[in-house]
Amino acid sequence: MITIVDYGMGNLGSIQNMLKKVGAESVLATHPDQLRDASKLILPGVGAFDAGMTHLNDHGFIAPLNAAVRERRLPVLGICLGMQLMTRGSEEGALPGLGWVPADTVRFVSTPEAPLKIPHMGWNEVRPAKPSALLEHLPEEPRFYFVHSFFVRCENPGDSLLRARYGTTEFDAGFEHGNVLGCQFHPEKSHRFGMSILRSFVEGY
Repeated sequence: MITIVDYGMGNLGSIQNMLKKVGAESVLATHPDQLRDASKLILPGVGAFDAGMTHLNDHGFIAPLNAAVRERRLPVLGICLGMQLMTRGSEEGALPGLGWVPADTVRFVSTPEAPLKIPHMGWNEVRPAKPSALLEHLPEEPRFYFVHSFFVRCENPGDSLLRARYGTTEFDAGFEHGNVLGCQFHPEKSHRFGMSILRSFVEGY
């Protein structure tokens, strides 16, 4: 069963609807005990980094998530803020992240020489950085819907899964570190491209 972690910071209905379209059933976990029956996890999220970590802690999810991901080695997919929470920390806040991936979350910077509209919002092309089961069904010329002001920078190039460019900044639009996967974009808002990612997560892990 695919378990979506509901810690109060995400549009979960859209994710469930997209999973249904690829033939997968899912359940919302509002209590950490519900993680015990999970076979795969999705960690969504929208909003600020520290608020996300605080909500996970207040809902009692951090220790059970660490057990599921680090000890039981369940496949887990982080979406948007959920991906950022998997890193060591963020320039947006002061709290440490889950630290499942050797990576950091940093801020887009707009300068007079290279002005950027922040947040980065809308459709953007991505390119695969390595082969992966998560990209098995990816259509040609993939593009996804983004909404974010911060981005993930992987320490190890081998963890980078998808790359994108905004202005002059190249960033990790997706990572894969063992059983830990993340996408900065919203697959549930990305039509057939997002459907391909969720289908591959359902079928390939």
